[in-house]
Amino acid sequence: MVLPGVYAPQDDTELLAEALHEEAPPPGARVLDVGTGSGALALEAARRGAAVTAVDVSRRAVWTARLNAWLRRLPVRIRRGNLFQPVRGRTYDLILANPPYVPAPDAGRGPHGRARAWDAGCDGRLLLDRICRDAPALLRPGGVLLIVHSALSGPDRTLELLRAAGLKASVVRRRWIAFGPVLRSREDWLRRRGLLAPAEDREELVVIRAERPC
Repeated sequence: MVLPGVYAPQDDTELLAEALHEEAPPPGARVLDVGTGSGALALEAARRGAAVTAVDVSRRAVWTARLNAWLRRLPVRIRRGNLFQPVRGRTYDLILANPPYVPAPDAGRGPHGRARAWDAGCDGRLLLDRICRDAPALLRPGGVLLIVHSALSGPDRTLELLRAAGLKASVVRRRWIAFGPVLRSREDWLRRRGLLAPAEDREELVVIRAERPC
């Protein structure tokens, strides 16, 4: 169930869920789903017996995730807050992140309303850089971060930042998808910025896996 104004699970959610299945956290593993939206990934981890905490800055997303957890009788701890602020001082075996990552023209202010679920500044890294900076400290030894975003938002930069933080990072999944409504609406702007080739009509999604050495 997805309430109005909440990001509905899409191709990026599915791709990250596939990576979650491959990771196969054992029962009792501590999992954090940051930017949970409808709670789809948090619920999938909870079905596996993980101890799951989910965080989102949107009140509607928090209500949606709580409702979905209640409907499925799954124990998920859901908190409202900005990225890792509600879980400071805690550590996890697995962190899942599907943050906003779509490059957006500078409107002189940050994303607001529904656009907070996808708009991420002129380079698409408004939250990605913060996640790369702050997530490593929340991983237990051997813990893993799985993060999905568009190739438009600089996967090489994500890898560089995570490796600089001491993690072993690599791209583990890729998928090409048709442009959705948001990308179509700013296609000309993306081409002018050189983020899209003249004939390019699909977007590549990537999942990056980063592990903290034991």
